[in-house]
Amino acid sequence: MNTKTMEGLVGARTNMELLNTPFRVFKEARRKGDTETMKRAMGYVNDFSDKAQEYKEEADVGMEEDAKAAREREKSEREKAIEQRREEREELEARTEEDKNAEKDAEKASNKTANKATDTVEVSEDGKVLLKQNVDAEHTDFEQSPSVNPQSVTGSEPVTYTAVGTVCPPAQTPTISVSV
Repeated sequence: MNTKTMEGLVGARTNMELLNTPFRVFKEARRKGDTETMKRAMGYVNDFSDKAQEYKEEADVGMEEDAKAAREREKSEREKAIEQRREEREELEARTEEDKNAEKDAEKASNKTANKATDTVEVSEDGKVLLKQNVDAEHTDFEQSPSVNPQSVTGSEPVTYTAVGTVCPPAQTPTISVSV
């Protein structure tokens, strides 16, 4: 509360209370018929009334200043709140952008990992010859095995199966895929 407001309210109240005394004297002088005392008492009543009115005006000015200061305070608090919300929104947008970038980086890394996960191995010509020799040797060992019926073996060529389980044509070169 502004000092002008407090001073005005206290002064107005005090002068209104002080007004009661000369007014009581006026009433008593009127009963007695003493006009001189009545005039003097009415002069005091008018003085106290005028002072009470001045203090009331001072209180009104103080209250206007209080209201103006309160509006300014409210406006500055509102601006601070707006600025704080703006900063929070910018921070949230930055975090959202970081999350998007992190997701993109993780996605790229997973794509790279997925690309690296499937490696292909090519067998050299020497390796193909060795493979052919080993398969032929195992096949002949298999046919000569006493527990295997030679009529159940279909063909003398080695057979390669795909991942689905179908037989690859023999013209296709063998490839080996390794997944990590």
